[in-house]
Amino acid sequence: MHTTIISVENLSHRYASTWAIRDISFQIDKTGILGLLGSNGAGKSTTMNIMCGVLNQTAGKVVIDGINLREHPEKAKREIGFLPQQAPLYMDLTVDEYLRHCAYLRQIDKKVVPKAMAEAKERCGLGHFSKRLIKNLSGGYRQRVGIAQAIIHKPKLVVLDEPTNGLDPNQIIEVRSLIREIAEERAVIFSTHILSEVQVLCKDIRMIEQGKLVFADTMEAFNNYISPQSVRVELDHPPTNETLLQIEGVTKVERLTERSLRIFFDGDRDITDRIIRASVQHDWYLREIYLDKGSLDDVFAQLSSRAN
Repeated sequence: MHTTIISVENLSHRYASTWAIRDISFQIDKTGILGLLGSNGAGKSTTMNIMCGVLNQTAGKVVIDGINLREHPEKAKREIGFLPQQAPLYMDLTVDEYLRHCAYLRQIDKKVVPKAMAEAKERCGLGHFSKRLIKNLSGGYRQRVGIAQAIIHKPKLVVLDEPTNGLDPNQIIEVRSLIREIAEERAVIFSTHILSEVQVLCKDIRMIEQGKLVFADTMEAFNNYISPQSVRVELDHPPTNETLLQIEGVTKVERLTERSLRIFFDGDRDITDRIIRASVQHDWYLREIYLDKGSLDDVFAQLSSRAN
């Protein structure tokens, strides 16, 4: 029995003389949402197109549920559902006509097609739109139709490329909820360049920048990646900046209010103990102290710089 649904091993691809991705490797569990993060042009779409069998890689291999995608593409693709950034919708078809067409493309037995359509529509909240032309649907419901075609054949892996792009806030919330539901039964790869989307949806992250894998860990590790470089303190009797700069490790002091300060340091986390001891020794009456955390944007910028 395979413990992972997809294994990407030393994947590389070159367009003419330019490498789009180089030596990317990772694995994904059978259920849950993995965020594939990276700026525009980082290599995310190339990676996903290879994983879905749309593009043949220059080097490396992709194994889907134990099946080598390049050696047995038809068998492997049965386990993959794909929603590219531009959903492959036929606007002049109704929802039912389109999903029936997709079911036939997926070689679903004709006797099972009505049931497969009904289940995909129910999962995606499209039951009341069966006879509606796709061009008359809102952006959010068009995206639901795109997701429905990706799951109609009940794949073990669903790949979604920027699925919330161009949606309004309410539609984004609805699509997020749908993605969570889908991930209860199968693995979902969620690609985006928007940090907040990954933060609310994903447990694990793989970040690609300039064609290289620069981060592979949990969302929690991603949030904590940057070590704090400053502490916030509130003192009843704050000393002068010069006094604080005499504390070992302190590099800069910023006055926020009369009693609140931001103290920058050289990366040594023992700085909090030193500030507390100095406060007790000199009667500064410390009321609050906490480490500043780097923002997700800070993490993104720092990881991106590793690809340079």
